Amino acid sequence: MQIKISNEVKEALANGKAVVALESTIISHGMPYPKNVETALMVEEEVRKNGAVPATIAILDGVPTVGCSKDEIERLGKEGLSVTKTSRRDIPVVVSEKADGATTVAATMIFAALAGIKIFATGGIGGVHRGAETTMDISADLEELARTDVNVICAGAKSILDLGLTLEYLETKGVDVIGYGTDELPAFFTRKSGFKVNHRLDTPKDIAKAFLVKDELGLGGGTLVVNPIPSEYSMDADYIESVIREALKEADDLGVKGKEITPFLLDRIQKITGGQSLESNIKLVLNNAALASKIAVEMSNLNRG
Repeated sequence: MQIKISNEVKEALANGKAVVALESTIISHGMPYPKNVETALMVEEEVRKNGAVPATIAILDGVPTVGCSKDEIERLGKEGLSVTKTSRRDIPVVVSEKADGATTVAATMIFAALAGIKIFATGGIGGVHRGAETTMDISADLEELARTDVNVICAGAKSILDLGLTLEYLETKGVDVIGYGTDELPAFFTRKSGFKVNHRLDTPKDIAKAFLVKDELGLGGGTLVVNPIPSEYSMDADYIESVIREALKEADDLGVKGKEITPFLLDRIQKITGGQSLESNIKLVLNNAALASKIAVEMSNLNRG
């Protein structure tokens, strides 16, 4: 299968420079236009500012693209929800039909791995949905973390999920959850969840060392690094929980299910909070991009040393 890698990303990888993968679902399905495009470009700039090369990943006209141009990001943002939200299962059809696809965490990991990119920054991963004991609604992101050798930096699992079951699933699959400067799993909009992480590491260099040991041992699969939202942008845990419950009830009443549930809930939460959740979302993504870039730079330095 043909994969298009931008010249900038190709050159960086060839020279052992730091590269950070970025997803595109957040552009087409995560925020309204033009805020989605503005945010995507800000995230790329944050990566550059911290010494790495950004590689926004999407499928364009059926071609998996690693390193989207500014015009391509604009296109994804304008097309919005008409772009297919693309996870592992969707890739063959989106590519064969020469369609556009906004890659989820799982699909972004796949193309990052094919390109040779080890570090990926996103907002929050998918996970085990609330009520999954009856619906069996579990994000493909978790399975991808178990099978694909890309390390994901995020603000924890989205707080709309069942965080306890998400951690149990990751443990079963052998995926390490490392807290960056925290012993507790952050819950996307908030810094607290009540659940402990497996390990705590306090510097990007320490995290980079752990990644390299995993590679040297040939353990495969990914590692999840959870990075709490900056405290000044963290939302009140009780308030956001009440908002999530309200949004979940609306989704249930309307019969929203499957891959549509997360975009629906995030949109409703944004509206109920008067845009506060959207601003928090943007800040945490920027925070993750900065950390991912620092880790990627440390990995590059260690590999050269």
